[in-house]
Amino acid sequence: MEPVAWLTITRITFAVCPIRSDPSTWRDPRHRRGLAGEKEAIAYLKSQGWTVMDHRFTMGRLEVDIVARRGALVAFVEVKTRRGTAFGSPLEAVTWAKRREIVRVARAWVDRYGKPHDVFRFDVIAVHASRSGADRIEHVEDAFRPGWR
Repeated sequence: MEPVAWLTITRITFAVCPIRSDPSTWRDPRHRRGLAGEKEAIAYLKSQGWTVMDHRFTMGRLEVDIVARRGALVAFVEVKTRRGTAFGSPLEAVTWAKRREIVRVARAWVDRYGKPHDVFRFDVIAVHASRSGADRIEHVEDAFRPGWR
């Protein structure tokens, strides 16, 4: 296993953990497509003025795909990539159980890295992949609310 690198940005230290396995060895093309969709979502967010704080932030076996910041606004972003709509829209794949997992991981991120005046929201990015390579990105801002008090 690769060593963990540490990155310090304005007095906050982040563990920069590599992906746990080499994507070139993944046999399931859905995993590769999902990683490609996350990379496209990161590029999209950066083009919209967001700073990506974390990619695949984990808490145990749970993860949130992207944590992005723009000023005091922090977005926890779930990315869903689909080639077609045979199994529904990518947005429909974010079920209540998945939302609950994202909220649990988000709470861990806030406890570790959150700032006193941060505002948090939960977004979903759907990447509609096409065989021609021209993907369409749909960003739903504030897609759901966790009921935090």
